[in-house]
Amino acid sequence: MPADWLAPLMFVGALVIIFFGYPVAFALAATALLFAGVGAQLGAFDPALLMALPNRVFGIMSNYVLLAVPFFIFMGTMLEKSDLARDLLTAIGDLFGTLRGGLALAVVFVGAMLAAATGVVGASVVAMGLISLPIMLQYNYSARLSTGVITAAGTLGQIIPPSIVLIVLADQLGISVGDLFMGALVPGVSLAGCYALYVGGVALVRPEAAPALPPSERTDAVGALLRRVVLVLLPPLGLIALVLGSIFAGIATPTEAGALGAVGATGLAAANGRLSWAALRDTMDETTRLTTMVMFILVGSTAFSLVFRGLGGDFWIEGLLTGLPGGLVGFLILTNLAIFVLGFFIDFFEIAFILVPLLAVPAADVLVPAVAATPDAALVWFGVMIGMNLQTSFLTPPFGFALFYLRGVAPDDVSTTQIYRGVIPFILIQLVGLALLMLFPGLVTWAL
Repeated sequence: MPADWLAPLMFVGALVIIFFGYPVAFALAATALLFAGVGAQLGAFDPALLMALPNRVFGIMSNYVLLAVPFFIFMGTMLEKSDLARDLLTAIGDLFGTLRGGLALAVVFVGAMLAAATGVVGASVVAMGLISLPIMLQYNYSARLSTGVITAAGTLGQIIPPSIVLIVLADQLGISVGDLFMGALVPGVSLAGCYALYVGGVALVRPEAAPALPPSERTDAVGALLRRVVLVLLPPLGLIALVLGSIFAGIATPTEAGALGAVGATGLAAANGRLSWAALRDTMDETTRLTTMVMFILVGSTAFSLVFRGLGGDFWIEGLLTGLPGGLVGFLILTNLAIFVLGFFIDFFEIAFILVPLLAVPAADVLVPAVAATPDAALVWFGVMIGMNLQTSFLTPPFGFALFYLRGVAPDDVSTTQIYRGVIPFILIQLVGLALLMLFPGLVTWAL
């Protein structure tokens, strides 16, 4: 076996081990050690390079940017475990329920807010699937529309700041988290608006698929309902605005803003009488579990990338991507296709820690000046494109993660086929949004 093929075969080896069901972090580390041994025997890898691994791991543990991850996970999980998210969805549903398609519009609105609060796709899809899907089906909403709008709105956590996805992408691309948040704001909000327009169109053309709530269910007077909506909506909205505003204004780093969000979410739970030991314990358990998973994957991917680079893999990637026919178009087609397909099989964190750092250098070379004048602005655009691409991948049958999350909490009378068919219009909206993002980079770089 020629030594030149060792680096490309590392990807194949890691994917094979992952598909056999082994944890991703251990699969990456095992692949690294295996190919380091083979490379050393063939004279293609210097074992002394492994001495750098402890310093790289210590560098990960001291990375101040990544400290924001557990804070934002805690913030979103606390809002979920204290039932503040349920209150929000119920109140907005009652407000919009007098309109045809009102419950679906409420799901889009609350999905965007939960995305900004949690930043985790699984948490948003499961929370809205448990809360809103039974209510929508009870009032004769189409199962296809209901499941489609829940999965689509739940995946907004990929792109609407302060997304954990964007924090990790910024760290791996070597750009400012605040810049990436700012760049993702317009595409993320616009995508949510397109979802709402589609729901409105369905309600207009097929009113039986998205009926208004019957008058008997509208128990609150208008004034009382508005007061309830304000009391439920303003506190979490204010918290999100405070967190993002402090980052955009340069007053706080993302880590400091994340800590503020965690404390603020705890304060909101306490103010509403929902701060129990059970909620706090569940929140801390979920935060610890997700953070530990991220850190272990990052350590495994660090070992993988160290051996991959030692085998000359970074030069292979750079030569492959910069020498493509079609230049910028060829680069975008290949990278988007690779990320989209990988998104079927492995989670975002593995893609971010393995693939994204290898794409950063060739991306900056190819995208400047075609997309933006500076490497940082080009990489911000590239990061937003990756986030939207993965969001589409997570929605696409038959392997989209969001579909599996919803299937796990949906009633038995909702078939998998209905879930798959329900997301198709939203996938088309995503693809149009991704195309517009490529054609008009100013949607991302306007503030940079």
